[in-house]
Amino acid sequence: MPLKIALPKGRLFDPVVDILQEAGVVNKDLDDDSRKLILSGQNGDFEFILSKAVDVPTYVEYGAADIGVSGKDVLLESGKKVCEVVDLGLGCCRLVVAVPKDLGITTLEELPAKARVATKYPQTAERFFNQHGIQVETIKLNGSIEMAPAVDLAEMIVDITSTGTTLRKNNLVEIAEVAKSSARLIINRVSYKTHYGEIKNIVQRIERSLNSKDDQIN
Repeated sequence: MPLKIALPKGRLFDPVVDILQEAGVVNKDLDDDSRKLILSGQNGDFEFILSKAVDVPTYVEYGAADIGVSGKDVLLESGKKVCEVVDLGLGCCRLVVAVPKDLGITTLEELPAKARVATKYPQTAERFFNQHGIQVETIKLNGSIEMAPAVDLAEMIVDITSTGTTLRKNNLVEIAEVAKSSARLIINRVSYKTHYGEIKNIVQRIERSLNSKDDQIN
């Protein structure tokens, strides 16, 4: 049976496929615009599942895929039990706490009691604030998180940022970092045992490819 690899559709798809091609895992062009959601490798060694990024950890945890690629932010929020083996260095960003600049708040300690936080990451946000002994009410949003303080839905947000431009455009300032995020290669726990040799070979090829890239840059 071919090893099944879950790939995230969207902005990570092409750079992930590039890495897999350089590592010799993919030997043909893959297109996430295809209407097909399951694609076969050229030699029948692999089967590629094209999935929404947020669903990749679920496919991997339950064994529908042996291997997958997922952002660390998604892994933190999902809490899925998978083996995280390689940081691919793609989609680098940070998960941060941000508040309206006009409030003049610069630290977590200055936040009002039981403040509301709007976020796509309610589980991650709640864990973070609990660790700091801060009570908050989390409000789950799926998009336009930065708008929440402007319409008085929440006093702050927890969201990803790479350059901070979107925060600044929405008059928001970062006051704390929750976590760093980048794309990670993940493995189903059972598959890692039953297909250890094959998977270990893939992991080593990807690591060599990434190391080679780093050497060229340096």
